Amino acid sequence: MVRVIMGVKGTGKTKQMIEMINAAVHSENGSVVCIERGPKLTYDIHYKIRLVEASHYDMDNFDCLKGFISGLYAGNYDTTHVFIDSLTKIVPSDPTDHSVEEFLDWLNRFSDKNNIKFTVTISADSELASEGIRKYF
Repeated sequence: MVRVIMGVKGTGKTKQMIEMINAAVHSENGSVVCIERGPKLTYDIHYKIRLVEASHYDMDNFDCLKGFISGLYAGNYDTTHVFIDSLTKIVPSDPTDHSVEEFLDWLNRFSDKNNIKFTVTISADSELASEGIRKYF
């Protein structure tokens, strides 16, 4: 399952995600991972959440992020939920670009195959989202 939270800056995406992350630590039976760019969530999320600071890794395209997520899972098969904050900032891209939609489709297939939930935020006007992105709202 992939869920996308999309909105412009200041619409409460990060606050909503923080609440979901902190709730997941109590409801999930496995490990919960949060991938973010920058250390902004460090003090807002539960200490049991595995926080990954993406800017420490050179992820300049979605293939790199796919490999990174695959490696995270290979290193811990108990992972049950991965949160990705600000997808188009982790991998610099235009939210309306078709590559974002293709990545979300890959993420959904990965999710189904490995029984992992993904929650992703995208900083952009949700009215700009293609149908391929909207299906994950």
